[in-house]
Amino acid sequence: MRVEQLVTFGHSRDACGDDWPLVGRERELAALDAVAADVLSGRSRVVQLEGSAGVGKSVLLSTWWERNEQFRVLRARCHPLERDFAFGAVRQLFKPLLAAVSETDRARLLEGSAAATLRALDDDAATDPLPEAANVTASTLRELDALVSRLSRRQPLLLAVDALQWIDQPSLRWLVHFVGRADSHPVLIAVTTRSAEVKRLDPLFAELVRPANCHTIVVEPLDVRGVGQLVRSLWGAEEPDEAFCAACHAATGGHPLFVRALLHQAQRSGVRPTTPFRDRIPTVMLSTLGGEISHRLCQASGEVVELARALAFLGDRKPPELLAAYCGTGRAVVLSAAEDLRSLGLLRADGDLRFTHLVVRDTVLGMLSPEELGAGHARAAQVSCLNGRPDEEVAAHLLAAGPVHGSWVLPVLRRAATQALHRGAPETAVTCLRSALNQPLDGAERARVLLELGTAASHYDAALAISCVTSALEELTDETARSDALGVLAYSLLLSRGSRTDLSSVDRKIAALCDRRTADSGAADRELTLRMSALRSWMEFERPSAGRPAPAPSPGTDDDLADRTAGERQLLAIRAFRALRAALPAPYVAGLIERASVNLPAFSHDLFPLHYFVAQTLLYLDELDTADQLNRHLTREISGRGMELLVSSLMLYQAGLALRRGNVTEALGTAQTAADQASSTGRIPYALTLDTIRIDALLAQGRTEAAERVAGTHSVAGQAEVAWERPRFLMSLAALRIAQGQPRAGLSLLRECGHHCDAAGTASPAMSPWRSRAAAAHLALGEAKPAHALVEQELDLARRCQIPRTLGVALRVAGRVTRGRQGLDMLAEAVSVLTPSPARLELARAFHDFGAALLQQDDRRGARTALRHGLDLAVGSGATALATRLGERLHLAGGRVGRSSGPGVGALTAGEERVGTLAAQGYSNKQIAELLVVSLRTVETHLTGAYRKLGITGRPHLAAALAQADRVRRGSGPADPWSVSR
Repeated sequence: MRVEQLVTFGHSRDACGDDWPLVGRERELAALDAVAADVLSGRSRVVQLEGSAGVGKSVLLSTWWERNEQFRVLRARCHPLERDFAFGAVRQLFKPLLAAVSETDRARLLEGSAAATLRALDDDAATDPLPEAANVTASTLRELDALVSRLSRRQPLLLAVDALQWIDQPSLRWLVHFVGRADSHPVLIAVTTRSAEVKRLDPLFAELVRPANCHTIVVEPLDVRGVGQLVRSLWGAEEPDEAFCAACHAATGGHPLFVRALLHQAQRSGVRPTTPFRDRIPTVMLSTLGGEISHRLCQASGEVVELARALAFLGDRKPPELLAAYCGTGRAVVLSAAEDLRSLGLLRADGDLRFTHLVVRDTVLGMLSPEELGAGHARAAQVSCLNGRPDEEVAAHLLAAGPVHGSWVLPVLRRAATQALHRGAPETAVTCLRSALNQPLDGAERARVLLELGTAASHYDAALAISCVTSALEELTDETARSDALGVLAYSLLLSRGSRTDLSSVDRKIAALCDRRTADSGAADRELTLRMSALRSWMEFERPSAGRPAPAPSPGTDDDLADRTAGERQLLAIRAFRALRAALPAPYVAGLIERASVNLPAFSHDLFPLHYFVAQTLLYLDELDTADQLNRHLTREISGRGMELLVSSLMLYQAGLALRRGNVTEALGTAQTAADQASSTGRIPYALTLDTIRIDALLAQGRTEAAERVAGTHSVAGQAEVAWERPRFLMSLAALRIAQGQPRAGLSLLRECGHHCDAAGTASPAMSPWRSRAAAAHLALGEAKPAHALVEQELDLARRCQIPRTLGVALRVAGRVTRGRQGLDMLAEAVSVLTPSPARLELARAFHDFGAALLQQDDRRGARTALRHGLDLAVGSGATALATRLGERLHLAGGRVGRSSGPGVGALTAGEERVGTLAAQGYSNKQIAELLVVSLRTVETHLTGAYRKLGITGRPHLAAALAQADRVRRGSGPADPWSVSR
C-alpha cells in the first residue's frame, strides 16, 4: 500500500483534531498538579510545556484544566502574523472575559486608572489622542497587574498562552513584569513552546522561563505503551497485538500527531491491530503528512484551494465576508468551500473557520513561492484595509508582504505605529515606521516619518534614534518640528552608549534655532526660545568649553521667570544647578529648585532636561529623601517600557544616592545590578560614573585590588573630551592611588581634577571636594603649607554654600591640618554639623578623626565615646576599611570593640531598615521590591544583613527583634553623645 493511500484524512475521527483521548501523559499531569498545588497555596508560578509541533502540548494543557475546576481559565493562542500586534496576547486573554461580565462588574475590575488597561484591550480606545506627559506603558502594566490581582482574589487564575514563541513583545514584557512582582497571588501562567522555535536569545523570553521562575515540562513522544492505548481507543474491544503496537511506534517515533494520522487511515483501509498487519504500517513523518495535505489540496476545486490560502494568510476565526473578499467570491461560495475543506479533514468539525492543526497552515504556505507569499500578504493587507480591519492587522500583512505601494499604505503604517506607542510598544512602532520609509515620500514627509521613527526608537535604542533624528533635521523646515527633533536628539545623546563627540554639531543647530527665534521673538515664540536655551545649557554641562566657564549667577535675578510653563521651569532648574556649581547659598538654590519641581509632571521628551537638572541639584544639595522620591517616581513611570538605557541611568542614580547616604553595600550592589542589566552589545549610559561609584564603594570596603580592576578599564590618557564625569573619576582614582600608598600620584590626579573644575566653572565643593582631598594628600606627604592653603579655600566655599555635608567634610580636613585646640574645635564642629545630615559615612569619618585627636590629647574617655559611635556608623554602612581603623583606635583608647557590633537598629543601613520594617509588616520579598523599586536580589541581600546584625535566624523573629533593638537604642547613651569631654 502506498503511503499516499494510507495517510489521508477523513471526517469520522479527525486525524489532526483534538477529539482523540489523552494517553501516556500521567507524568506530565502529575507535574501540572504539583505546580497547581503551589499556586492554590497562594504563590504565583509559571509552567512551560515544551515539545515539537503536534506532540500534544495544547491538548495536554486543555485536558488538565478541564479536569481541574478550581481555576478560572483565560486563554490566548499566539500566531506568527500577530507578533507585531501590541498586547495582542493580552487582549486574547482578557477581552472575552471583560466582554462577558456586566457593566457594574467591568467597572469594578477596571477601577483606578482603567484608561491604561483599556488602551491595551480596546481597539477603539487605542485611537484616542495620546495623553500628554503620560507614560502609557508603565500605567498599562500596573493596571494589568491590578486586574489580574482582582480576578485572582475571586478565584485562582490560569493564564494559558499557546505558542509562546510567537507572542508579541509587549505581552511578553507584561508577563515578565507580572511574574517579577506577583508573589502572593494564586495565578498560574502556563505556556506552550515549540522546541525548535524557542527564542533563546530573547532576554524577556529567557527571563520568563528561567528555572528560578518557571517549571519546564518537556513533552516527549509517546512510548510503546502510550501508542498501544491509542490503538485500543480506536479499535474498541479488540485487543491489539504488542507487535502491531511496536510497529506503529517504530513507524512514527511515538509522535502523537503521526500516530493518529496513521491509525486513522489504517482502520479505514481494513487494517486490523494484529501481527499479520504490522508489515503494512509505513513510516510517517511531518514531511509525509505535509505531502498528503498537498496531495488532497491539489485534487480539490479552485474555490477550496483559494479558501485554504485565505485562511492561511488571514488567520483563524475571520468573518466569512472578509474571506470572501480575499477570494473574490461571495459568502455562500466561501461557506460551501469550507464544507469541502472540512470533508477533507483540514478544517475543524466544530464549525469554526480554523484549520485542524498548524501543520495544515504551514503546509499551505509552504506550497507557495516567495513571490506568491508576498503577493498573498499584500492582497490580505488591501482587503483587510478596505473591510475596516484594525490598522495593526493591516500593518502586519504589509510588513510580511515586502514593498507594497499605494496612497493608503503610509497612513496605515503611521496609525499602527501611533497605536503601538499608545499601548506602550515602541519596538512595534519602529518596525512599522521603518516600513513606512520604503514608501515614495517627498522630502518633508520623509523628515516627519524619520522624526516619528527617532522618537519611538529613543524609548529603547539611543543609537537608532540619533541616526534617524539627525537625518530628519537635514530636511525639517518647520521650527516647532525642529525643536521637537532637537529635544529628542539631546535626550538620546544623553543615553547613548557610545561617545558623544557630535554634541558640538547639535549645539550649533540649537544655537542657530535659538538665535532665529530671538531675532523674531514674540509672545508665541517665547516657550520655544526657553526650551532651546535649556537644551543649550545642558550641552554646556555635558561638554564644558575649556577655559570658558559659564557666567556665575547671582541671587535676586530670577524675577523674569515664573514657574507656569515647561520652558520657565526648565530654566529655573538650570539656574538652580548653575547656582549650586557656583557655591551660592543652599537656601537660594533650594528655592529655585522647589519652584522648578513643584507638581513635577511625568517624564517626556518635551520636558527634557527638566528632570535631569532637578535630580542632579537635589543630589548635591543633600536633599536625598526628595531625590529618592523623584527617582522612584521616574522608575515607576518607565517600568516595563523597554527603555533599558534610562532604567540603567536611574539605577545608577539610585546607587549614587545610596553612597551619599553612606550605604556602601547597597551602593555597590545597585551599581553592579545596573552593570549586569546593561546590554551585551554596548556600554551603559555614564559608564564612567558607574565605575566611579564602584571604586568609591570598594575602597570603603578596603578592596583595593577589586577597585584597581574597575579603574583599569578606563584610560585616563585617552579621555580627551572634557566631560563632567571626568573630574569625579579623577577624584576616585586619586583616592585609589593614595590607598595604594602613592600619595604623590593621587595628588597629581587631584590637581588635574581641579583644573577641569575651574575650566567648567564648578566652584562648589559639594560637587567636587578636590581641595580637601588634595590637602589630605599634602598632609600625608608632610607638606603642611599647601595643605593649609587648599583647605582654607574649601572651608570658605563650604561656608558660602551652606550644605552641612560639604561644611562637615571641609571642617574635618581642616581640623586634621590644624594643630592644637583650634584643630580639635574644628573636628568637634564637623561632628556637630554632620550629625543631622544624611551623610552617615562622612560622620563616621569625622568621629574617627575626632576620636584620634582626643586620644592624642589623652582624653581616653571622650575618645572611646567618639570612636564607638563612629564604629557603629561604619559597621552599619558596610565601610569595613573605616570600621577596622576605628576598631584599632578604640582598642588603643581602652575600649571594647565588641560593643559596636552588637544588635540594634542603629547598626542597620537605611536600606536594611526599610526592607526589614516592611518584611516585619508581612510584605513578601517581591512586594517589597515593587514598593521600593529595587531588585529582588537587593531585598534578599538587605534581609540577610538585617538578620545577621540583629542576631536572628529569619523572618518570624524580625518584628520582635526590631522592636527590642529600637527600645535599646532609644533607652541608652547620652542625649547628645558627641558633646563629650575634651
